[in-house]
Amino acid sequence: MPIHNSDIAEQFDEVADLLEIEGANAFRIRAYRNAARTLRDLAHSVAGMVRDDADLTELPGIGKDLAGKIETIVETGKFPQLEDLKKDVPEGLVDVLGIAGLGPKRVQKIHEELGVTDLEGLTKAAKEGRVRKLSGFGKKTEDNILHELETRGSGETRTQRREAEGRAEPLVDYLAGTKGVDKVVVAGSYRRRKETVGDLDILVTCTSDSPVVKRFVDYEDVRDVISKGETRSTVILKNGLQVDLRVVESASYGAALHYFTGSKAHNIHVRRMGQDQGLKINEYGVFRGDKRIAGKTEEEVYAQVGLPYIEPELREDRGEIEAARTGKLPELIELDDIRGNLHSHTKASDGANTLREMAAAAKERGWAYIAITDHSKAVRVANGLDEDRLAKQIDEIDAVNDELEGITLLKSIEVDILEDGGLDLPDSILKRLDLRICAVHSHFRLSRDKQTERVMQAMDNPCFTIMAHPTGRLIGTREAYAIDMERIIEHARQTGCILELNAQPERLDLNDAHCKMARDAGVKLSIGTDAHTTGQLDFMRYGIDQARRGWVTADDVVNTRSLKDLRKLVAR
Repeated sequence: MPIHNSDIAEQFDEVADLLEIEGANAFRIRAYRNAARTLRDLAHSVAGMVRDDADLTELPGIGKDLAGKIETIVETGKFPQLEDLKKDVPEGLVDVLGIAGLGPKRVQKIHEELGVTDLEGLTKAAKEGRVRKLSGFGKKTEDNILHELETRGSGETRTQRREAEGRAEPLVDYLAGTKGVDKVVVAGSYRRRKETVGDLDILVTCTSDSPVVKRFVDYEDVRDVISKGETRSTVILKNGLQVDLRVVESASYGAALHYFTGSKAHNIHVRRMGQDQGLKINEYGVFRGDKRIAGKTEEEVYAQVGLPYIEPELREDRGEIEAARTGKLPELIELDDIRGNLHSHTKASDGANTLREMAAAAKERGWAYIAITDHSKAVRVANGLDEDRLAKQIDEIDAVNDELEGITLLKSIEVDILEDGGLDLPDSILKRLDLRICAVHSHFRLSRDKQTERVMQAMDNPCFTIMAHPTGRLIGTREAYAIDMERIIEHARQTGCILELNAQPERLDLNDAHCKMARDAGVKLSIGTDAHTTGQLDFMRYGIDQARRGWVTADDVVNTRSLKDLRKLVAR
Protein backbone atom coordinates (compact mmCIF):
# COMPACT_ATOMS: atom_id res chain seq x y z
CA MET A 1 0.00 0.00 0.00
CA PRO A 2 1.28 3.54 -0.75
CA ILE A 3 2.38 5.67 2.18
CA HIS A 4 1.13 9.25 2.02
CA ASN A 5 2.68 12.10 3.99
CA SER A 6 -0.60 12.45 5.87
CA ASP A 7 -0.44 8.77 6.91
CA ILE A 8 2.90 9.28 8.65
CA ALA A 9 1.80 12.62 10.09
CA GLU A 10 -1.26 11.00 11.64
CA GLN A 11 0.90 8.34 13.27
CA PHE A 12 3.29 10.96 14.65
CA ASP A 13 0.35 12.93 16.05
CA GLU A 14 -1.01 9.77 17.64
CA VAL A 15 2.35 9.09 19.28
CA ALA A 16 2.33 12.65 20.62
CA ASP A 17 -1.20 12.16 21.99
CA LEU A 18 -0.26 8.92 23.75
CA LEU A 19 2.94 10.44 25.14
CA GLU A 20 0.90 13.36 26.50
CA ILE A 21 -1.42 10.97 28.31
CA GLU A 22 1.61 9.22 29.77
CA GLY A 23 2.99 12.57 30.91
CA ALA A 24 6.13 12.36 28.80
CA ASN A 25 8.66 15.15 28.29
CA ALA A 26 7.04 18.18 26.59
CA PHE A 27 9.97 18.68 24.20
CA ARG A 28 9.67 15.09 23.01
CA ILE A 29 5.95 15.53 22.40
CA ARG A 30 6.52 18.81 20.56
CA ALA A 31 9.13 17.15 18.33
CA TYR A 32 6.53 14.68 17.05
CA ARG A 33 3.93 17.41 16.53
CA ASN A 34 6.39 19.61 14.64
CA ALA A 35 7.45 16.66 12.49
CA ALA A 36 3.81 15.89 11.69
CA ARG A 37 3.28 19.51 10.68
CA THR A 38 6.34 19.41 8.42
CA LEU A 39 5.11 16.28 6.68
CA ARG A 40 1.63 17.71 6.06
CA ASP A 41 3.13 20.87 4.59
CA LEU A 42 5.57 19.00 2.35
CA ALA A 43 4.77 19.51 -1.33
CA HIS A 44 6.35 16.23 -2.42
CA SER A 45 6.16 12.63 -1.19
CA VAL A 46 8.42 11.76 1.72
CA ALA A 47 8.13 8.10 0.65
CA GLY A 48 9.63 9.15 -2.67
CA MET A 49 12.47 10.85 -0.78
CA VAL A 50 13.15 7.61 1.08
CA ARG A 51 13.19 5.64 -2.17
CA ASP A 52 15.62 8.19 -3.63
CA ASP A 53 17.89 7.95 -0.54
CA ALA A 54 17.38 11.66 0.16
CA ASP A 55 18.57 13.10 3.45
CA LEU A 56 15.39 13.51 5.52
CA THR A 57 17.23 15.45 8.20
CA GLU A 58 17.29 18.42 5.84
CA LEU A 59 13.53 18.77 6.41
CA PRO A 60 12.52 21.25 9.17
CA GLY A 61 12.13 19.57 12.53
CA ILE A 62 13.29 16.14 11.33
CA GLY A 63 16.35 14.91 13.18
CA LYS A 64 18.21 11.63 12.76
CA ASP A 65 15.91 9.73 15.12
CA LEU A 66 12.67 10.84 13.45
CA ALA A 67 14.18 10.35 9.99
CA GLY A 68 14.87 6.73 10.92
CA LYS A 69 11.28 6.26 12.08
CA ILE A 70 9.94 7.69 8.81
CA GLU A 71 12.15 5.30 6.84
CA THR A 72 10.86 2.37 8.90
CA ILE A 73 7.22 3.32 8.25
CA VAL A 74 7.83 3.75 4.52
CA GLU A 75 9.82 0.53 4.12
CA THR A 76 7.79 -1.76 6.39
CA GLY A 77 4.41 -0.08 6.76
CA LYS A 78 4.80 -0.42 10.53
CA PHE A 79 5.68 1.94 13.40
CA PRO A 80 6.95 -0.17 16.33
CA GLN A 81 7.00 2.71 18.83
CA LEU A 82 3.34 3.49 18.19
CA GLU A 83 2.40 -0.15 18.62
CA ASP A 84 4.29 -0.29 21.93
CA LEU A 85 2.55 2.84 23.20
CA LYS A 86 -0.85 1.41 22.29
CA LYS A 87 -0.12 -1.55 24.54
CA ASP A 88 0.56 0.81 27.46
CA VAL A 89 -2.22 3.33 26.86
CA PRO A 90 -5.80 2.34 25.92
CA GLU A 91 -6.34 3.56 22.36
CA GLY A 92 -9.74 5.01 23.22
CA LEU A 93 -8.10 7.55 25.52
CA VAL A 94 -6.85 9.44 22.47
CA ASP A 95 -10.49 10.17 21.60
CA VAL A 96 -11.08 11.29 25.19
CA LEU A 97 -8.11 13.65 24.89
CA GLY A 98 -9.87 15.23 21.91
CA ILE A 99 -12.70 16.50 24.11
CA ALA A 100 -12.34 20.27 24.62
CA GLY A 101 -11.21 21.10 28.14
CA LEU A 102 -9.62 17.73 28.83
CA GLY A 103 -5.86 17.99 28.76
CA PRO A 104 -3.51 15.01 29.28
CA LYS A 105 -3.42 15.32 33.07
CA ARG A 106 -7.21 15.36 33.35
CA VAL A 107 -7.51 12.40 30.96
CA GLN A 108 -4.98 10.52 33.04
CA LYS A 109 -6.96 11.29 36.22
CA ILE A 110 -10.27 10.20 34.66
CA HIS A 111 -8.63 6.99 33.48
CA GLU A 112 -6.94 6.12 36.75
CA GLU A 113 -9.71 7.13 39.17
CA LEU A 114 -12.85 6.31 37.15
CA GLY A 115 -11.54 3.52 34.94
CA VAL A 116 -12.53 5.39 31.78
CA THR A 117 -10.86 4.01 28.66
CA ASP A 118 -12.97 5.50 25.84
CA LEU A 119 -15.71 7.98 24.96
CA GLU A 120 -18.46 5.54 25.89
CA GLY A 121 -17.01 5.18 29.38
CA LEU A 122 -16.60 8.94 29.71
CA THR A 123 -20.23 9.50 28.69
CA LYS A 124 -21.44 7.00 31.28
CA ALA A 125 -19.29 8.52 34.05
CA ALA A 126 -20.43 12.07 33.23
CA LYS A 127 -24.12 11.14 33.08
CA GLU A 128 -23.81 9.39 36.44
CA GLY A 129 -22.28 12.52 37.96
CA ARG A 130 -18.98 10.84 38.83
CA VAL A 131 -16.75 13.24 36.88
CA ARG A 132 -17.74 16.27 38.96
CA LYS A 133 -16.55 14.49 42.12
CA LEU A 134 -12.95 14.35 40.94
CA SER A 135 -10.57 16.92 42.39
CA GLY A 136 -10.20 19.88 40.05
CA PHE A 137 -13.32 19.16 37.97
CA GLY A 138 -16.77 20.19 39.26
CA LYS A 139 -20.27 20.40 37.77
CA LYS A 140 -19.42 23.03 35.14
CA THR A 141 -16.61 20.91 33.71
CA GLU A 142 -18.86 17.86 33.70
CA ASP A 143 -21.62 19.79 31.89
CA ASN A 144 -19.09 21.00 29.30
CA ILE A 145 -17.90 17.44 28.74
CA LEU A 146 -21.46 16.23 28.21
CA HIS A 147 -22.11 19.06 25.74
CA GLU A 148 -18.98 18.17 23.76
CA LEU A 149 -19.94 14.49 23.75
CA GLU A 150 -23.47 15.22 22.55
CA THR A 151 -22.35 17.41 19.64
CA ARG A 152 -19.32 15.34 18.67
CA GLY A 153 -19.51 13.29 15.51
CA SER A 154 -22.99 14.37 14.48
CA GLY A 155 -23.80 14.20 10.77
CA GLU A 156 -22.15 12.34 7.90
CA THR A 157 -18.45 11.63 7.81
CA ARG A 158 -16.68 14.16 5.60
CA THR A 159 -13.06 14.63 4.65
CA GLN A 160 -11.26 17.95 4.95
CA ARG A 161 -10.40 19.39 1.57
CA ARG A 162 -6.65 19.27 2.20
CA GLU A 163 -6.78 15.55 2.95
CA ALA A 164 -9.06 14.95 -0.04
CA GLU A 165 -6.58 16.76 -2.30
CA GLY A 166 -3.79 14.51 -1.08
CA ARG A 167 -5.75 11.52 -2.35
CA ALA A 168 -7.41 13.03 -5.42
CA GLU A 169 -4.47 14.67 -7.17
CA PRO A 170 -2.21 11.58 -7.38
CA LEU A 171 -5.20 9.54 -8.58
CA VAL A 172 -6.02 12.09 -11.29
CA ASP A 173 -2.37 12.07 -12.46
CA TYR A 174 -2.40 8.27 -12.47
CA LEU A 175 -5.59 8.07 -14.56
CA ALA A 176 -4.44 10.83 -16.92
CA GLY A 177 -1.46 8.64 -17.84
CA THR A 178 -3.71 5.83 -19.06
CA LYS A 179 -3.75 4.95 -22.76
CA GLY A 180 -6.63 6.60 -24.61
CA VAL A 181 -7.59 9.02 -21.83
CA ASP A 182 -8.33 12.61 -22.86
CA LYS A 183 -9.82 14.50 -19.90
CA VAL A 184 -9.84 13.69 -16.16
CA VAL A 185 -11.56 16.02 -13.71
CA VAL A 186 -12.86 15.79 -10.15
CA ALA A 187 -16.40 17.17 -9.97
CA GLY A 188 -18.82 17.40 -7.02
CA SER A 189 -18.27 19.45 -3.90
CA TYR A 190 -14.53 19.08 -4.48
CA ARG A 191 -14.79 21.20 -7.64
CA ARG A 192 -17.06 23.67 -5.86
CA ARG A 193 -14.17 24.07 -3.38
CA LYS A 194 -16.22 23.19 -0.32
CA GLU A 195 -14.24 22.96 2.91
CA THR A 196 -15.07 19.25 3.27
CA VAL A 197 -16.11 16.54 0.82
CA GLY A 198 -18.25 13.45 1.32
CA ASP A 199 -16.78 11.53 -1.61
CA LEU A 200 -15.03 12.12 -4.92
CA ASP A 201 -16.71 12.09 -8.35
CA ILE A 202 -14.19 11.70 -11.17
CA LEU A 203 -15.21 12.15 -14.81
CA VAL A 204 -13.14 10.74 -17.65
CA THR A 205 -13.36 11.02 -21.43
CA CYS A 206 -11.42 8.40 -23.36
CA THR A 207 -11.32 6.14 -26.40
CA SER A 208 -13.52 3.04 -26.42
CA ASP A 209 -10.52 0.72 -26.00
CA SER A 210 -8.97 2.58 -23.05
CA PRO A 211 -8.21 0.38 -20.00
CA VAL A 212 -9.01 3.28 -17.64
CA VAL A 213 -11.63 1.37 -15.62
CA LYS A 214 -9.27 -1.51 -14.92
CA ARG A 215 -6.48 0.93 -14.05
CA PHE A 216 -8.87 2.68 -11.67
CA VAL A 217 -9.87 -0.41 -9.67
CA ASP A 218 -6.24 -1.63 -9.68
CA TYR A 219 -4.93 1.64 -8.19
CA GLU A 220 -2.55 0.90 -5.34
CA ASP A 221 -4.39 3.12 -2.84
CA VAL A 222 -7.69 1.21 -3.29
CA ARG A 223 -8.83 -0.72 -0.23
CA ASP A 224 -12.11 -2.13 -1.54
CA VAL A 225 -13.76 -2.35 -4.96
CA ILE A 226 -17.48 -1.76 -4.51
CA SER A 227 -18.50 -2.03 -8.16
CA LYS A 228 -16.92 -2.27 -11.59
CA GLY A 229 -18.73 -1.51 -14.83
CA GLU A 230 -17.99 -0.25 -18.31
CA THR A 231 -18.92 3.36 -17.57
CA ARG A 232 -19.09 3.54 -13.76
CA SER A 233 -17.02 2.04 -10.97
CA THR A 234 -16.79 2.73 -7.25
CA VAL A 235 -13.90 2.10 -4.85
CA ILE A 236 -13.00 2.89 -1.26
CA LEU A 237 -9.51 4.26 -0.70
CA LYS A 238 -7.28 3.25 2.16
CA ASN A 239 -8.34 6.27 4.24
CA GLY A 240 -12.03 5.40 3.82
CA LEU A 241 -12.82 7.97 1.12
CA GLN A 242 -15.25 6.74 -1.57
CA VAL A 243 -14.40 7.51 -5.19
CA ASP A 244 -16.82 7.13 -8.11
CA LEU A 245 -15.41 7.00 -11.64
CA ARG A 246 -17.69 7.83 -14.56
CA VAL A 247 -16.65 7.44 -18.19
CA VAL A 248 -18.55 9.94 -20.37
CA GLU A 249 -18.52 10.60 -24.10
CA SER A 250 -16.96 13.83 -25.33
CA ALA A 251 -20.28 15.12 -26.71
CA SER A 252 -21.74 14.94 -23.18
CA TYR A 253 -18.70 16.08 -21.24
CA GLY A 254 -19.91 19.61 -20.41
CA ALA A 255 -23.37 18.43 -19.43
CA ALA A 256 -21.94 15.66 -17.26
CA LEU A 257 -19.47 18.04 -15.64
CA HIS A 258 -22.29 20.50 -14.87
CA TYR A 259 -24.54 17.74 -13.53
CA PHE A 260 -21.99 16.05 -11.30
CA THR A 261 -20.45 19.30 -10.05
CA GLY A 262 -23.80 20.38 -8.60
CA SER A 263 -25.02 21.56 -6.26
CA LYS A 264 -28.31 19.71 -6.52
CA ALA A 265 -30.27 22.90 -5.83
CA HIS A 266 -28.35 24.80 -8.52
CA ASN A 267 -28.92 22.04 -11.06
CA ILE A 268 -32.65 21.87 -10.35
CA HIS A 269 -32.94 25.63 -10.87
CA VAL A 270 -31.13 25.43 -14.22
CA ARG A 271 -33.15 22.39 -15.26
CA ARG A 272 -36.43 24.20 -14.52
CA MET A 273 -35.27 27.15 -16.59
CA GLY A 274 -34.70 24.70 -19.43
CA GLN A 275 -38.14 23.17 -18.98
CA ASP A 276 -39.70 26.62 -19.30
CA GLN A 277 -38.09 26.81 -22.75
CA GLY A 278 -39.10 23.31 -23.81
CA LEU A 279 -35.67 21.81 -23.10
CA LYS A 280 -34.56 18.74 -21.19
CA ILE A 281 -31.24 19.07 -19.36
CA ASN A 282 -29.45 16.09 -17.82
CA GLU A 283 -25.97 14.57 -17.58
CA TYR A 284 -26.07 13.55 -21.23
CA GLY A 285 -26.73 16.97 -22.70
CA VAL A 286 -29.37 19.57 -23.50
CA PHE A 287 -32.19 18.14 -25.61
CA ARG A 288 -35.02 19.59 -27.63
CA GLY A 289 -37.22 16.57 -28.09
CA ASP A 290 -34.89 13.70 -28.92
CA LYS A 291 -32.23 15.92 -30.46
CA ARG A 292 -29.16 16.86 -28.41
CA ILE A 293 -28.50 20.53 -29.11
CA ALA A 294 -25.73 21.18 -26.55
CA GLY A 295 -23.61 19.51 -23.91
CA LYS A 296 -20.01 19.40 -25.06
CA THR A 297 -19.06 22.26 -22.71
CA GLU A 298 -20.61 23.81 -19.61
CA GLU A 299 -20.76 27.15 -21.40
CA GLU A 300 -23.10 25.55 -23.95
CA VAL A 301 -25.39 24.29 -21.20
CA TYR A 302 -25.70 27.70 -19.57
CA ALA A 303 -26.09 29.47 -22.91
CA GLN A 304 -29.15 27.37 -23.76
CA VAL A 305 -31.02 28.89 -20.80
CA GLY A 306 -29.72 32.40 -21.44
CA LEU A 307 -27.02 32.47 -18.76
CA PRO A 308 -23.28 33.22 -18.84
CA TYR A 309 -20.86 30.71 -17.35
CA ILE A 310 -21.16 30.51 -13.56
CA GLU A 311 -18.04 29.65 -11.55
CA PRO A 312 -18.33 26.30 -9.69
CA GLU A 313 -17.75 27.95 -6.29
CA LEU A 314 -20.98 29.94 -6.68
CA ARG A 315 -23.24 27.04 -7.65
CA GLU A 316 -25.26 26.72 -4.44
CA ASP A 317 -28.54 28.36 -5.57
CA ARG A 318 -27.89 31.31 -3.27
CA GLY A 319 -28.70 34.01 -5.80
CA GLU A 320 -26.03 33.26 -8.38
CA ILE A 321 -28.55 32.46 -11.13
CA GLU A 322 -30.43 35.72 -10.59
CA ALA A 323 -27.11 37.60 -10.58
CA ALA A 324 -26.06 35.86 -13.79
CA ARG A 325 -29.36 36.67 -15.45
CA THR A 326 -29.00 40.39 -14.64
CA GLY A 327 -25.27 40.64 -15.37
CA LYS A 328 -24.33 41.10 -11.71
CA LEU A 329 -22.07 38.12 -11.07
CA PRO A 330 -19.03 39.23 -9.02
CA GLU A 331 -15.53 39.07 -10.48
CA LEU A 332 -14.19 36.62 -7.92
CA ILE A 333 -10.84 37.08 -6.23
CA GLU A 334 -7.86 35.13 -7.60
CA LEU A 335 -4.70 33.96 -5.85
CA ASP A 336 -2.65 36.32 -8.03
CA ASP A 337 -4.54 39.27 -6.52
CA ILE A 338 -2.87 38.76 -3.13
CA ARG A 339 -0.03 41.18 -2.32
CA GLY A 340 0.88 39.96 1.15
CA ASN A 341 -0.03 37.97 4.26
CA LEU A 342 -1.21 39.50 7.53
CA HIS A 343 -1.10 36.49 9.89
CA SER A 344 2.12 34.53 10.45
CA HIS A 345 4.20 33.22 13.34
CA THR A 346 7.91 32.80 13.99
CA LYS A 347 10.15 30.99 16.44
CA ALA A 348 9.49 33.81 18.90
CA SER A 349 6.21 32.05 19.79
CA ASP A 350 5.08 28.75 18.29
CA GLY A 351 6.35 29.06 14.72
CA ALA A 352 9.18 27.09 13.16
CA ASN A 353 11.06 29.79 11.23
CA THR A 354 12.90 33.07 11.77
CA LEU A 355 11.93 36.57 10.67
CA ARG A 356 14.30 36.43 7.73
CA GLU A 357 13.08 33.00 6.65
CA MET A 358 9.43 34.11 6.69
CA ALA A 359 10.36 37.26 4.75
CA ALA A 360 12.26 35.27 2.13
CA ALA A 361 9.38 32.81 1.72
CA ALA A 362 6.88 35.65 1.28
CA LYS A 363 9.12 37.28 -1.33
CA GLU A 364 9.39 33.97 -3.22
CA ARG A 365 5.61 34.03 -3.57
CA GLY A 366 5.74 37.46 -5.15
CA TRP A 367 4.32 39.27 -2.12
CA ALA A 368 5.29 42.78 -1.07
CA TYR A 369 4.77 42.39 2.69
CA ILE A 370 4.18 39.93 5.50
CA ALA A 371 2.95 40.74 9.01
CA ILE A 372 4.61 38.99 11.92
CA THR A 373 1.85 38.12 14.38
CA ASP A 374 3.30 35.99 17.14
CA HIS A 375 1.02 35.17 20.07
CA SER A 376 0.68 37.41 23.11
CA LYS A 377 1.46 36.29 26.65
CA ALA A 378 -1.99 34.87 27.47
CA VAL A 379 -1.28 31.89 25.20
CA ARG A 380 1.36 30.35 27.42
CA VAL A 381 1.37 27.04 25.59
CA ALA A 382 2.52 28.94 22.47
CA ASN A 383 5.24 30.85 24.35
CA GLY A 384 3.33 34.10 23.86
CA LEU A 385 5.18 37.44 23.98
CA ASP A 386 4.93 39.84 26.90
CA GLU A 387 5.49 43.59 26.56
CA ASP A 388 9.27 43.40 26.86
CA ARG A 389 9.66 40.58 24.33
CA LEU A 390 7.36 42.35 21.87
CA ALA A 391 9.37 45.56 22.21
CA LYS A 392 12.52 43.58 21.46
CA GLN A 393 10.86 42.00 18.40
CA ILE A 394 9.82 45.44 17.13
CA ASP A 395 13.48 46.49 17.17
CA GLU A 396 14.51 43.23 15.47
CA ILE A 397 11.96 43.74 12.68
CA ASP A 398 13.19 47.30 12.11
CA ALA A 399 16.75 46.01 11.85
CA VAL A 400 15.81 43.21 9.45
CA ASN A 401 13.77 45.58 7.29
CA ASP A 402 16.86 47.74 6.87
CA GLU A 403 18.54 44.75 5.21
CA LEU A 404 15.63 43.46 3.10
CA GLU A 405 14.89 44.32 -0.52
CA GLY A 406 11.56 43.74 -2.26
CA ILE A 407 9.71 42.66 0.86
CA THR A 408 8.63 44.43 4.07
CA LEU A 409 8.04 42.85 7.48
CA LEU A 410 5.09 44.48 9.22
CA LYS A 411 5.16 44.77 12.98
CA SER A 412 2.11 43.11 14.50
CA ILE A 413 0.92 40.56 17.07
CA GLU A 414 -1.93 38.14 17.57
CA VAL A 415 -3.17 39.65 20.79
CA ASP A 416 -5.69 37.82 22.95
CA ILE A 417 -9.14 39.22 23.66
CA LEU A 418 -9.58 38.68 27.38
CA GLU A 419 -12.83 37.58 29.01
CA ASP A 420 -13.77 41.16 29.90
CA GLY A 421 -13.15 42.42 26.34
CA GLY A 422 -9.77 43.96 27.14
CA LEU A 423 -6.65 43.19 25.14
CA ASP A 424 -3.80 41.10 26.51
CA LEU A 425 -1.17 43.85 26.15
CA PRO A 426 -1.27 47.57 26.99
CA ASP A 427 -2.14 50.13 24.32
CA SER A 428 1.24 51.79 24.80
CA ILE A 429 3.04 48.86 23.16
CA LEU A 430 0.23 47.98 20.73
CA LYS A 431 0.34 51.52 19.28
CA ARG A 432 3.94 50.92 18.19
CA LEU A 433 2.76 48.23 15.76
CA ASP A 434 1.70 48.57 12.14
CA LEU A 435 -1.47 46.59 12.86
CA ARG A 436 -2.93 44.20 15.41
CA ILE A 437 -4.91 41.02 14.90
CA CYS A 438 -7.08 40.16 17.88
CA ALA A 439 -8.26 36.68 18.78
CA VAL A 440 -10.34 34.66 21.21
CA HIS A 441 -8.34 31.71 22.55
CA SER A 442 -10.11 31.12 25.87
CA HIS A 443 -13.51 31.09 27.57
CA PHE A 444 -15.19 29.49 24.57
CA ARG A 445 -18.23 28.50 26.62
CA LEU A 446 -19.52 32.00 27.36
CA SER A 447 -23.14 32.63 26.43
CA ARG A 448 -23.88 34.01 22.98
CA ASP A 449 -24.60 37.48 24.35
CA LYS A 450 -21.53 37.58 26.60
CA GLN A 451 -19.21 36.32 23.86
CA THR A 452 -20.60 38.85 21.41
CA GLU A 453 -20.33 41.73 23.88
CA ARG A 454 -16.80 40.64 24.78
CA VAL A 455 -15.64 40.88 21.16
CA MET A 456 -17.52 44.12 20.48
CA GLN A 457 -15.92 45.67 23.57
CA ALA A 458 -12.50 44.75 22.19
CA MET A 459 -13.39 46.17 18.77
CA ASP A 460 -14.07 49.55 20.37
CA ASN A 461 -10.37 49.80 21.21
CA PRO A 462 -8.63 51.84 18.45
CA CYS A 463 -5.75 49.34 18.63
CA PHE A 464 -8.05 46.60 17.28
CA THR A 465 -7.34 46.15 13.56
CA ILE A 466 -8.33 42.64 12.47
CA MET A 467 -10.38 39.95 14.19
CA ALA A 468 -8.62 36.63 13.70
CA HIS A 469 -10.58 33.40 13.05
CA PRO A 470 -13.81 35.06 14.23
CA THR A 471 -15.82 31.99 15.33
CA GLY A 472 -13.01 29.83 16.73
CA ARG A 473 -14.11 26.66 15.00
CA LEU A 474 -11.88 23.75 14.03
CA ILE A 475 -13.57 21.81 11.24
CA GLY A 476 -14.69 18.39 12.44
CA THR A 477 -13.14 18.72 15.91
CA ARG A 478 -14.41 21.89 17.60
CA GLU A 479 -17.66 23.75 17.14
CA ALA A 480 -17.69 27.50 16.70
CA TYR A 481 -18.24 29.28 20.00
CA ALA A 482 -21.61 30.95 20.40
CA ILE A 483 -21.39 34.41 18.86
CA ASP A 484 -23.80 36.65 16.94
CA MET A 485 -21.95 37.20 13.68
CA GLU A 486 -24.58 39.61 12.36
CA ARG A 487 -23.90 41.94 15.29
CA ILE A 488 -20.13 41.46 14.96
CA ILE A 489 -20.23 42.29 11.26
CA GLU A 490 -22.36 45.37 11.86
CA HIS A 491 -20.03 46.51 14.66
CA ALA A 492 -17.04 45.98 12.39
CA ARG A 493 -18.73 48.18 9.81
CA GLN A 494 -19.34 50.92 12.39
CA THR A 495 -15.84 50.82 13.88
CA GLY A 496 -13.84 50.19 10.70
CA CYS A 497 -12.50 46.84 11.93
CA ILE A 498 -11.46 44.13 9.49
CA LEU A 499 -12.52 40.48 9.72
CA GLU A 500 -10.08 37.72 8.93
CA LEU A 501 -10.77 34.75 6.73
CA ASN A 502 -8.28 32.36 8.32
CA ALA A 503 -6.93 30.13 5.56
CA GLN A 504 -5.72 27.26 7.74
CA PRO A 505 -7.46 24.21 6.19
CA GLU A 506 -8.82 23.07 9.55
CA ARG A 507 -10.23 26.52 10.29
CA LEU A 508 -11.42 28.31 7.12
CA ASP A 509 -12.98 30.77 9.50
CA LEU A 510 -14.99 32.82 8.33
CA ASN A 511 -17.21 30.32 6.59
CA ASP A 512 -18.54 31.12 3.12
CA ALA A 513 -21.90 32.44 4.36
CA HIS A 514 -20.23 34.85 6.80
CA CYS A 515 -17.84 36.01 4.03
CA LYS A 516 -20.81 36.96 1.86
CA MET A 517 -22.57 38.59 4.82
CA ALA A 518 -19.50 40.74 5.54
CA ARG A 519 -19.05 41.63 1.88
CA ASP A 520 -22.70 42.64 1.54
CA ALA A 521 -22.32 44.85 4.62
CA GLY A 522 -19.25 46.58 3.17
CA VAL A 523 -16.88 45.14 5.79
CA LYS A 524 -13.35 44.52 4.54
CA LEU A 525 -11.72 41.11 4.88
CA SER A 526 -8.16 39.94 5.34
CA ILE A 527 -7.22 36.50 4.05
CA GLY A 528 -4.51 35.30 6.43
CA THR A 529 -2.61 32.03 6.33
CA ASP A 530 -1.93 31.82 10.10
CA ALA A 531 1.35 30.28 8.91
CA HIS A 532 3.53 28.62 11.52
CA THR A 533 6.08 27.51 8.90
CA THR A 534 7.23 28.94 5.60
CA GLY A 535 5.40 26.15 3.77
CA GLN A 536 2.10 27.09 5.35
CA LEU A 537 2.14 30.39 3.48
CA ASP A 538 0.76 28.27 0.64
CA PHE A 539 -2.46 27.90 2.66
CA MET A 540 -3.44 31.19 1.04
CA ARG A 541 -5.06 29.23 -1.78
CA TYR A 542 -7.50 27.58 0.63
CA GLY A 543 -8.52 31.00 1.84
CA ILE A 544 -9.02 32.14 -1.76
CA ASP A 545 -11.28 29.13 -2.41
CA GLN A 546 -13.38 29.96 0.64
CA ALA A 547 -13.55 33.64 -0.29
CA ARG A 548 -14.73 32.80 -3.79
CA ARG A 549 -17.52 30.69 -2.31
CA GLY A 550 -18.50 33.80 -0.37
CA TRP A 551 -18.74 35.95 -3.54
CA VAL A 552 -15.64 37.92 -2.48
CA THR A 553 -13.82 40.15 -4.97
CA ALA A 554 -10.27 41.52 -4.82
CA ASP A 555 -11.65 44.89 -3.73
CA ASP A 556 -13.24 43.30 -0.65
CA VAL A 557 -9.85 42.10 0.67
CA VAL A 558 -7.29 44.43 2.26
CA ASN A 559 -4.22 42.35 1.45
CA THR A 560 -4.77 42.75 -2.27
CA ARG A 561 -3.57 46.33 -1.84
CA SER A 562 -0.13 47.82 -2.22
CA LEU A 563 1.74 48.42 1.02
CA LYS A 564 1.01 52.13 0.81
CA ASP A 565 -2.72 51.59 0.37
CA LEU A 566 -2.78 48.85 3.02
CA ARG A 567 -1.34 51.21 5.61
CA LYS A 568 -4.22 53.61 4.93
CA LEU A 569 -6.81 50.85 5.27
CA VAL A 570 -5.51 49.52 8.60
CA ALA A 571 -5.31 52.97 10.20
CA ARG A 572 -8.43 53.27 12.36
